[in-house]
Order: sequence, then structure tokens, then C-alpha cells
Amino acid sequence: MSLSERDAVFTALADEYRRVLLERLKRSNGQTLTRLCDGLPISRQAVTKHLVALEEASLIISRKRGREKLHFLNPVPIHAVAMRWLRQFDSVKLEVLAATESEGKAKGPG
Repeated sequence: MSLSERDAVFTALADEYRRVLLERLKRSNGQTLTRLCDGLPISRQAVTKHLVALEEASLIISRKRGREKLHFLNPVPIHAVAMRWLRQFDSVKLEVLAATESEGKAKGPG
């Protein structure tokens, strides 16, 4: 995954409504725009813009079925970010953080 692809995933995931759309697709994949808009406090046009951003980040895939356009979750980029980028923080020793926190408490306020 390139740096620009990773940045596109993080940018897409940074928005609350995009995360809501991804969660809806996780629960029920292959939804139409109309169904995805149900109950959201934003306009249909705003949902469309969010779907475009998610598609550009490869987090969703859209397919035409007759006159409908169905949207499907693509979890691969999220998994790639988790595996390649977030995993680097697994090696941070939590004992060091705990010791630093304990030292701060032992010294007391300023």
C-alpha cells in the first residue's frame, strides 16, 4: 500500500458519516443510495459525496444492477492499514509508559 493510498484511507475514515456508512455496509452489504440515506441527518447529495470519497479510498465498491447502483464494503484497505501501519505501535513497551506515569504521580504536582 502506497503512502497516498494509506493517506486516502485515513482521510476517509476521519469523517463520522463515512464511518457510519461503512458500518451500515458491514451490517448489510450491497445497499442502494436511498437505503444508505435512511435516517441520516445529512442530504442525499452529502451522502453521495461521502460515497465517492470512500470509493476513491477503495473502501467501497459500487456496481450497477439494472437502474440501481449497489455499494459494497471492501475491508482490504482497512486491513492493510492495520497490518502495515498500526502494527508498528505494537512494539511500544507499555511498561515504559506505566513507569513514566508512576514517576509523574510520585513527584506530585509541579
